Order: sequence, then structure tokens, then C-alpha cells
Amino acid sequence: MAVSDGGAGGGGCTPEESEEQQKRSEIYTYEAPWHIYAMNWSVRRDKKYRLAIASLLEQYTNRVEIVQLDDSTGEIRSDPNLCFDHPYPPTKTMFVPDRECLRPDLLATSADFLRIWRIADDSSRVELKLLLNGNKNSEFCGPLTSFDWNDTEPRRIGTSSIDTTCTIWDIEREVVDTQLIAHDKEVYDIAWGGLGVFASVSADGSVRVFDLRDKEHSTIIYESSEPPDTPLVRLGWNKQDPRYMATIIMDSSKVVVLDIRFPTLPVVELQRHQSSVNAIAWAPHSSCHICTAGDDSQALIWDLSSMGGSTASSGGKSQQPAAEGGLDPILAYTAGAEIEQLQWSSSQPDWVAIAFSSKLQILRV
Repeated sequence: MAVSDGGAGGGGCTPEESEEQQKRSEIYTYEAPWHIYAMNWSVRRDKKYRLAIASLLEQYTNRVEIVQLDDSTGEIRSDPNLCFDHPYPPTKTMFVPDRECLRPDLLATSADFLRIWRIADDSSRVELKLLLNGNKNSEFCGPLTSFDWNDTEPRRIGTSSIDTTCTIWDIEREVVDTQLIAHDKEVYDIAWGGLGVFASVSADGSVRVFDLRDKEHSTIIYESSEPPDTPLVRLGWNKQDPRYMATIIMDSSKVVVLDIRFPTLPVVELQRHQSSVNAIAWAPHSSCHICTAGDDSQALIWDLSSMGGSTASSGGKSQQPAAEGGLDPILAYTAGAEIEQLQWSSSQPDWVAIAFSSKLQILRV
């Protein structure tokens, strides 16, 4: 999978430098003491190669570890000071989107509630900073399936729940900014597409877009059709070109790519996985690349620049379906088991992380 436009060597390398680059592996592996489910990259520029991973254990007490690659030894290490117990398995984890290190070092997790954890400046400990319950009428709540942290306005986090709602939190004021019934059935994922715009997918089979300036209405971008109302389980919004998003149909081997300007009709369907797709990640540095991973143990990277009007390279072609037979991936990596989690590093876009069974792998792409 170690392929990039520039190649590893670069121009004008000294022999020592090129030898050093050859020593650097393209794949690093960390084995956790438990099955990994939630996983994500740190965003801060001063914490390179740092990730959070969380357990999937069928018991109340689960674990979160913060791990980091030691560039000099090539080992991914867990820091015992930054490992902590977590109630229930987290469905997602995210570091604060703060590349320039202007904010406290925060980590969010979703499970029964949304929790915000603070990592001490000297990395000596992790403390629970906030526990946010969106159900005002009860100490109990519908479990959270996912959440997304707003890049543009990091005080906002949106959560999705099995109780059909999406909740937008203001974590600085520790209050619910907006809570709305987003779908007819469980909401499985949520993604921001800008300052006040988010989308969600649901067991009702629809992708809906919401604008916080007009909370009474939503736009249905896509509805699953084979068969109708098949649940949609994951959503990825293209940060480099917000006209595009991608979604995963439950138990399906295809990924549906959508253009929000042309609702209901997919721009392209990616159909090279051999079994269910579990995760999608748009490239953080390119508008036309996406990575997908699934139960066939494969992580595939696709170049969508041939999509109608997707990028400058398409020369302004009109919207048109993909060629007969469909698109092929440009890169493929086969892991040792079903890949359940996939994240593309926004601060180091040459690196993708995958989780399968108890292993975390980071891959240079």
C-alpha cells in the first residue's frame, strides 16, 4: 500500500537520507490486550503518530488507551498513564480538532453518554472533564451510536442516538444547543459538512441534511432502494469538496457516493469489496480520494477524479454514471482479519489507520 505521488526518495536525497527512509517501515502494528472497536488519530501537530483506541468487551467496564508511534524505534507504545476505564464500549472516539494546539488536549467518546476527557499538559493522566446527557427528562438515555466534532467551530459536537434524535452540544457552555428528531428510526451516524450544516444516516434507510438556521426542515439526499428502507450505517462527508458524501448500506459490499446537488441518484457505487463494508474515510488532503474497508479484510483506496465535475481534473464534465463494470481501486491492502475501523490522519495525510481484531495498524499510503 506504500504508494504516493512523490515516491519515497524525493529529489536530491543524500545516501544517508535515502537509507534512513528505507529503514522506515511502511506499516506499524500494535496489539491491544482486547478487541479494538473505536479508534482515531490525534489532530495536534505536536503529537504526531498518536491515536486513541477503545475496547469492545461484553461487560460494563471497557478500556481506552492512548498510543503513540516512537519514530526512532518503530514501535507503537501504550502509555500506562493515559489508559483509563470506560463505561460500556465506546462507539466512537475523537480528539479535539485543534491542529495548532490552541485548546486543551481533549478526547471525546460516545457510549451511554457523550464524555469529554482532558489529557494533562504533561501527559501524566487523563481526567473526565464532562459527562453530557441529552435526555433532560431522565438520568437514562438512548445509547449514542456516533458523534462528530465540528472542525470549524470546535465548541460544537453533534451526536446521533438510537432514540431517533441528533443532539448538537455546546461543550464550552455545557448545554444542548439543538436537539431534533432526525429520522423515523435509529440514527447510526452523523457528520458535519460546515459551520451549521450536518447530515445523518439511519435505520430508516435515508441520508438527511440539516441546516441549524432552519431546524424545522431537512433535505433527503438519498434513500436506500434494494430493498427499500435498508439501514444506512455510516456516513462520510468530503471535507475538501463538501458537495460529496459517501454512505454504507448495512450488510452490503458497496459504498454509495452522493452529490448533494443531485439528490437520490448516486454519483458512483464502489463495488470491489467481497463482503460487507464497515468503514469509510475521505482523504483529508485531496477532494477525490476515499478509503473503504470491510469484512473481506481489505482496505481499498479509490480515485474518484473521473466522477462528473468532482475536481478540476475532470474538466467540468457533466454528471454521468461510472463506466460499465464500475471503478477499480488504485491501492489495496489486505489485513489479517475483518477490518472494523478505518481513519485517515488529517495532520499526517500520508497515513491511514485500520483496526482489526485486537490489532491497530498504521499504513503509509
